[in-house]
Amino acid sequence: MDSKLLVSLTEKYGSPLYVYDAEKISSQYNRLITAFSTVKSLKLNYAVKANSNISILKLFKKLNSGIDTVSIQEVKLGLEAGFAPENIIFTPNGVSLQEIELVANLGVQINIDNLSILEQFGHHYPNIPVCVRINPHIMAGGNSKISVGHIDSKFGISIHQVPHIMRVVENTGMHINGIHMHTGSDILDIDVFIAATDILLNSAKEFKNLDYIDLGSGFKVPYKEGDISTNIEELGEKLSKRFNLFCKNYGKKLTLMFEPGKFLVSDAGSFLAHVNVVKQTTSTVFASVDSGFNHLGRPMMYDSYHHIHNISNPNGRERYYSVVGYICETDTFGSNRRISEIREGDILCFKNAGAYCFSMASNYNSRYRPAEVLVYNEKDYLIRKQETFEDLIKNQVIIDLD
Repeated sequence: MDSKLLVSLTEKYGSPLYVYDAEKISSQYNRLITAFSTVKSLKLNYAVKANSNISILKLFKKLNSGIDTVSIQEVKLGLEAGFAPENIIFTPNGVSLQEIELVANLGVQINIDNLSILEQFGHHYPNIPVCVRINPHIMAGGNSKISVGHIDSKFGISIHQVPHIMRVVENTGMHINGIHMHTGSDILDIDVFIAATDILLNSAKEFKNLDYIDLGSGFKVPYKEGDISTNIEELGEKLSKRFNLFCKNYGKKLTLMFEPGKFLVSDAGSFLAHVNVVKQTTSTVFASVDSGFNHLGRPMMYDSYHHIHNISNPNGRERYYSVVGYICETDTFGSNRRISEIREGDILCFKNAGAYCFSMASNYNSRYRPAEVLVYNEKDYLIRKQETFEDLIKNQVIIDLD
C-alpha cells in the first residue's frame, strides 16, 4: 500500500495500527486456486488462527473459501461471519472430548489427531463422519517451533499407527471421510512437501470411503525484497498430477483441500508504529516505538524477519538502527537495520503483519491492543477499535479489602 495512505491512516485512527489490504488477500487466494486449476474438486479452508477478525472472515466467505478452525471459539466466529457449518473444519489438537462433542453438535466437519479421542468419539457417535490427522514423520518448516510433522511432534497420529486407526474403525463402525496432514510453516522445498504428500496418499489407500484429502499448508511467503518463497505454480502442477492420478486409481473423485493462513494474509498486512525516542548509545542507535512484542511477537518468538521502513521519511539518507519496543523486556524488532533516517515522531511500517500478529497480541504491561483497519475497494474501514482502560478491567471482579 502507498506510504502516504498508511501515514494518513495513523492520523485518522492513531497508532499503533494494523492495516490489511483486501485486494492482496484476494489475489493470493486466486493465485492458489489458479495453481491447482486442473484439480476437479478443490477447496481452500482459510486458517482462522492466522487472523480471526470477523471482517476478514467475511472477505474469505465472499471469495467462496471455507475455514479451518482449532477451537470452538473460532468455530463460533466462523458461524458469526456467516459460514455454513459444512464449510467449517475443526482441526484441534489435544482438546477434550467434550469440546469436540460441542463442535460436532454444530454440524461442523471434525478432524481428530489422536487414537484415544478417535476411539471414544467413534464409540459414542459412529454415525458422524470424521477426518483423521496423520503425522508423516517429515521435518519441514522454517523454524523448529513451527515444524509439526516430525516424529517428535505432538500433532497427528503416527503414520506407523494407521493399522491402529483401522482397528478402531472396525471396532466402532465409524466412518472416516477424510485424511489430513500438516507438516509445518514456511516450507520452501516443494520436494519435501511432495514427499509428505506421497506418504499420505499411500496411507489413504487403506481408507475405502474417503470424500477428501487435506494436505494442510505451510507455504512460504517472501519477507523482504529478493527473498525466496514457495513456488506455488510448480507445486500446483506437480501435486495436481499426483492427486488426479490417485483419484483415478482410487475409483472416486475426491476433494483436495488446503488450509492456508499466512500465505493468504501475511503480506496483506502492515503494522504501523510511532517513533517515541531515537536514542544513541556508544555502540547503537535505537529507534523506540509505541509498541512491543505485545503487538508483534513473532520476531521474539520465532526470530522472524519483518521488513521495516520509514514511511514518514522514505527518501531520507539511510542509517543503521536497532528498532525496539516499549515493553520492559528486551523486545527487538530488528537489529542493525538499514533504514531511511528516523526522527522522533516518524511512522515506521512493519511488513508481513497480516498473520499471527493481532491474533497473538496481548495486554502485557497493561497496554491496549491496537485498532485494525481493512482497505477494501480503495476505502478504509475500521474493523476493530483500539482497546480502552475499561476493556482492561471489565472482566475483573474487584473485591473490597478494607
